[in-house]
Amino acid sequence: MRSLSIVIPALNEAENLPTVMETVPYRALAEAGWEIEVIVVDNASTDGTAEVARSLGARVVSQPLRGYGNAYQAGFDAAQGDVIATGDADCTYPFDALPHLLHIMDARRVEFMTTNRLGVENRHAMKPSHTVANHALSALSRALFRNGLRDSQSGMWIFQRHVWAAIDVRSPGMAFSQEIKNAATRAGFRCLEVPIEYRVRGGQVKLNALPDGVANLRQLFEHKIRDNRFRTTPSRMVPLAEMARANVAAERAAEAAERAVAAVEQLNEKATSVFGRELPSEAMPAAATTVKPMADLLDDEITETFELDETESSDPEAARSSERFGGTTLAALPGQRNVDEAPLEMA
Repeated sequence: MRSLSIVIPALNEAENLPTVMETVPYRALAEAGWEIEVIVVDNASTDGTAEVARSLGARVVSQPLRGYGNAYQAGFDAAQGDVIATGDADCTYPFDALPHLLHIMDARRVEFMTTNRLGVENRHAMKPSHTVANHALSALSRALFRNGLRDSQSGMWIFQRHVWAAIDVRSPGMAFSQEIKNAATRAGFRCLEVPIEYRVRGGQVKLNALPDGVANLRQLFEHKIRDNRFRTTPSRMVPLAEMARANVAAERAAEAAERAVAAVEQLNEKATSVFGRELPSEAMPAAATTVKPMADLLDDEITETFELDETESSDPEAARSSERFGGTTLAALPGQRNVDEAPLEMA
């Protein structure tokens, strides 16, 4: 069973948390084979947010240093899942869509999935001035980082754990959202942007439009300068994504070896209890064939590939049907000739 950590930053969201937690589809995710933990990061709230979160079954992580990015840094460091999903605690993001989004992520072999809230169907959920600002920031981000993302400010992402371990994201505030997307695409991970439903916010708005907008502009240019310098170093000849995949492969192989050793030890213990002695070494291959779970684990670990460049070979019609969400075709990043192809791998 795979594990999923849902990380939700919260600043004085005690009023909204019951509604947010109700939208987490525990049963559907469990039926799909996911073990779930919900982490609410209490960002120095004064309204009892932490107590409400605990009462609703969430694991609470305290981050006394306020800031959207600071909250996520603490939440990601505490997360234990193989995959991490995010969303705000203000009722705007569709946590109930997670089973479908995770299915798309698996089907397209995506490592970092971000979401687009700026479709016309969501215009009622955002102020016109905020919509214009989001489009402007997203356009500038696309121009600087050439990743084709339509919504650089969306706060809902789903990504594999090794992505977070391989990227350098520094923003303490709202600019964290655009920085993690730009860092993931520039590092060479397989990325995809999908449209989602965006809902009307509950409770008090905490966005400081002008200061946050200026901070986002500054961060974009600072990140671009840092990225250009980094990409000229010799170490950048090997994409970060490739190194991260190699590390994951090595970790999984080591875990498989440990499980194999443990299985053999258990087999020897049973042999000792039955025959009064351990099985001779020449008998081990035959005896080991009875330990099917161990063989399956080894096969799963060894046959999984982590190549940087790979393409889909699935049926086009099946691909089209799996890429529909709410009647809208998924957005593709530059470099994909059509939606039947695998997500773009950006080095």
